[in-house]
Amino acid sequence: MIEYEARVLEIDPLYMKQKILSCGGQAVRSSLMRRYVYAVNQDDLQQFIRLRDTGFETTLTYKEIKHDGIDGTDETEIVVDDFDRTDELLSRLGYQTKWYQENHRNSFLLSGARLEIDQWPMIPPYIEIEADSYEEVIRVAQMLGYRQDQLVGENTLKIYAHYGIDLKKIEDLRFTGEIIS
Repeated sequence: MIEYEARVLEIDPLYMKQKILSCGGQAVRSSLMRRYVYAVNQDDLQQFIRLRDTGFETTLTYKEIKHDGIDGTDETEIVVDDFDRTDELLSRLGYQTKWYQENHRNSFLLSGARLEIDQWPMIPPYIEIEADSYEEVIRVAQMLGYRQDQLVGENTLKIYAHYGIDLKKIEDLRFTGEIIS
């Protein structure tokens, strides 16, 4: 299944929240998310398994990043009922945790799209726009005042690299400071 999503980097979370709401969007939830990431192949980090607890549900996802475009990621996701036991199961199957990561997410719905204001440790906040098609991602970005050339499809590893941080070297990424909500 192709995931259609794009990001706009270096946003002001409070301004963006107000912009989404003023365009007719609705707030869905705010949560601290935690995840384990497992390498499928140690030499190819474009394929990985992610176990994520959103505070509302826990999912297990296989992701394959084919390119950095809006439609560049294939994913298969299922809901699981226990974060720690699923981690234990994956370990017993031979998958070793490569990274533990946290981020804070404010989720919204706007014109059929899912918007996430994400805050990660050590980098500026960004917004993620996910919709059912490439064209819908562009349309919703334009509603928020962004041009297509302002959108990036890069994954989290590349976003950190954009700021000079090698996320692959940070095995435990947690918040130590304030989160703007």
